[in-house]
Amino acid sequence: MSDNRNVKIRVRNLSKVFGSQPKKALELRDQGLKRPEILDKTGQTLGLSNIDFDVHEGELLVIMGLSGSGKSTLIRCLNRLIEPTEGEIVIDGENIPDLKEKELLECRRRHFSMVFQNFALFPNRTVRQNAEFGLEVRGVDPAKRREAADNSLKQVGLDGWEDAYPNQLSGGMQQRVGLARALANDATVLLMDEAFSALDPLIRGDMQQELLALQHRMQKTTVFITHDLDEALTIGDRIVLLKDGEVVQIGTPEEILTKPADDYVRRFIEGVDKSRILTAESAMRKVRSTVRDSDGPRTALRKMREHSLDAIYILDRERRLIGLIDADAASEALEQGKARVTDAMTQDFRSVTREEPLHNLFAMFSENRFPIAVVDDDKVLQGVVVKGAVLDELAQAGED
Repeated sequence: MSDNRNVKIRVRNLSKVFGSQPKKALELRDQGLKRPEILDKTGQTLGLSNIDFDVHEGELLVIMGLSGSGKSTLIRCLNRLIEPTEGEIVIDGENIPDLKEKELLECRRRHFSMVFQNFALFPNRTVRQNAEFGLEVRGVDPAKRREAADNSLKQVGLDGWEDAYPNQLSGGMQQRVGLARALANDATVLLMDEAFSALDPLIRGDMQQELLALQHRMQKTTVFITHDLDEALTIGDRIVLLKDGEVVQIGTPEEILTKPADDYVRRFIEGVDKSRILTAESAMRKVRSTVRDSDGPRTALRKMREHSLDAIYILDRERRLIGLIDADAASEALEQGKARVTDAMTQDFRSVTREEPLHNLFAMFSENRFPIAVVDDDKVLQGVVVKGAVLDELAQAGED
């Protein structure tokens, strides 16, 4: 999928070997050996191998894989909490592996905030004091750090809890404090390592929705680590799927589900409710014909006959969808001498955006006899979804 946003982080040829002979391990890797063989021959663990991907400005990129896939190693290489063995990690023109210690510290402060699985809150500090801790370490003025902390707590829905202590909060609320602390630092990139894994399923689902709402408001560049496929599919703009330290596939949730790269990915996505991930865009078809709001019923009837339609959408001059007229209404309007289709149109039909999950469309079809229009945020008509197309899309996804 193309993305018109600027690249915030560029990762190229990133590898990490755990052990005292990394060069030997990489030589064997370059000869075609895989992680288990390299470990057997050298005692070295190939944690990551030739990782390439970009993170775009404002993107929520999910890195996922099973235990041991290298995902946590990868996120820690981004800010050099783990030293890469080779490769580039470029953020805003700076190659992080090349930075000296002082430059690295400054780069981390400027660019990276991290949220961990365990909440890592100070029990003897209030919610506000926890949220402002990073700013306190940096020596920010008390009034400014209090303002930043309170603003970030408001962003995560914890305004009013500033003076509470962590033991007075639920697990989900404690994780919100950790998120607020990361936001208060105002870094350009948010790194989240299994941030919701310790939460029970209901709270976890709530936090995923909170993160999506926060992302919509703030457009924060975020790298999110998870082992949970449903979580990745729910929150990710794109997903980097790892296996044994290597990238298996990179794509949108829809691309992962509909175009799995290999048998490993196919097995990985078995059992996923695809109707909750696939969107109206995947089942959308081109609109065969439309009429303008200035057209008359005779024009509408002619176009319906030409294109074998029972009804036709009505657009204004900017191609925004304003109504629909069916053949019976158009015929009656013609008999009554009505001059424009708008005199006989109906708005009793459903419209959705491209991002609407397919499972939401089934109820719409049962409630209404017309196809579902797909529009953009300005109500400009993009396409149409008919019930058969939804069933076809799900059938094809199930076959892949």
